[in-house]
Amino acid sequence: MTEIILPNDTNTLGNLLGGRLMHFIDLTGAMAAYRHSRTHVVTAAMDHIDFIRPVHLGDLITLRSSVNRAFTTSMEVGVKAWAENTRTGERVHVASAYLVFVAIDGEGNRQRVPEVRPETPDEFRRFEGALRRRQNREAEAAQRKQAKLESRAQQQL
Repeated sequence: MTEIILPNDTNTLGNLLGGRLMHFIDLTGAMAAYRHSRTHVVTAAMDHIDFIRPVHLGDLITLRSSVNRAFTTSMEVGVKAWAENTRTGERVHVASAYLVFVAIDGEGNRQRVPEVRPETPDEFRRFEGALRRRQNREAEAAQRKQAKLESRAQQQL
């Protein structure tokens, strides 16, 4: 996906708004998840995002996404973004993110998704990394749940 950065996309310094970039990342990730699952998808998490450098008014931003791994009904999608200065042609990596999408039917019920079958060394690296990130997400969710339970117990004292 490629977009030109217009004044309504920028802050008072003429840089792309972070929320707008997140919107572009979400759309690009959803397209990869939709193509892989061939059904409706919803964003479940934006696991990690790195804003590496600013994107300026008038730049072109190009985003590319790939499904790193599919689980039963969810998929991890990696998205990378590059900015291109339209006057010089210079392209720089400006952001990377990992998102989790869940496949659903028209009634909102979860749908199974096809497996990802990595073939290249890069695909295997992303495939294994997706499992580690999922395990980290699950551990963090368990910690948040435990902290919430402890907080409620403290409030009842």
